[in-house]
Amino acid sequence: MEAVITIDVLRRSGADVVVASVEKQLRVDACHGVKIVADALVSNCRDACGMPGATNLKESEVLESIVKKQASDGRLYAAICVFLAVALGSWGLLKGLKDGKVVTTRGPGTPMEFVVALVEQLYGKGKADEVSGARVMRANHGDEFTIAEFNPVQWTFDNSPQILVPIANGSEEMEAVIIIDILRRAKANVVVASVADKLEILASCQVKLVADMLIDEAAKLSYDLIVLPGGLGGAQAFAKSKKLVNMLKKQKESNRPYGAICASPALVLEPHGLLKGKKATAFPAMCNKLSNQSEIENRVVVDGNLVTSRGPGTSMEFALAIVEKFFGRNKALELAKILLFTRT
Repeated sequence: MEAVITIDVLRRSGADVVVASVEKQLRVDACHGVKIVADALVSNCRDACGMPGATNLKESEVLESIVKKQASDGRLYAAICVFLAVALGSWGLLKGLKDGKVVTTRGPGTPMEFVVALVEQLYGKGKADEVSGARVMRANHGDEFTIAEFNPVQWTFDNSPQILVPIANGSEEMEAVIIIDILRRAKANVVVASVADKLEILASCQVKLVADMLIDEAAKLSYDLIVLPGGLGGAQAFAKSKKLVNMLKKQKESNRPYGAICASPALVLEPHGLLKGKKATAFPAMCNKLSNQSEIENRVVVDGNLVTSRGPGTSMEFALAIVEKFFGRNKALELAKILLFTRT
């Protein structure tokens, strides 16, 4: 989450972001089974968080030399979570800091504020406010999250919730990764399935994600929840996938949970009749496509077996709402606190 949110928002702000692997290969297996393909090896970037990731970064002599040169040149550098102590601290880069030259933050629940601070340093407060608003980010960071629920029903599962998260070229990487990450932290069994013709997809901000399987293989299994990330291109691909649409229709017909965020409620669920008689929300610019717009201002809406949400900045609340429906409010709040997403 820390990596992808930072990459996503900086690229949307207009920055030229190079994602560099300190491993011997471009593909990186991140925390909680998320697979990312970097743009380059860090060894090729000399001139240009979680454990053990921070340790691997710390042990990269090339990365150390790049960051130390950045600091000695008086240019901006930043870090999040355990990398602060494991790498920057051991490299001596947290001593005698010059104001305004280093940005730090605490953990997986704080990277949105972190990257908006970076945007402000690079482009100014106006751009930071623009980015924050466009991503539908929270105004009161750290507050306890809430959901708007109607027609409540119990979401059930046998041993562990079986959850399908489809991805496609153009999917919003921040939304996809946050959903996958948080649900796996809650001990759900999450299957990431590509709707494209190969496992690797190119997400909306050019982050390369690798699915666990193709949608044809995923369709052979049954799920306690099918949940769609957004992203314009990804939502359009979902809507065109007969296999996925049929799975969603069967999910609804069998009274099993399904959900979507951002563009997907409007571009996938609505045109295929999957919002009929339901209250929902979506990305603000697409809410006019919803037949029932009575609850669109809510950040997360649960109506029976349906859950919807607004955009990248509401993804954590969206995923935590799913945790709450399967495991209860206390479990969701416990996880939110561990992630440093809420203070309570």
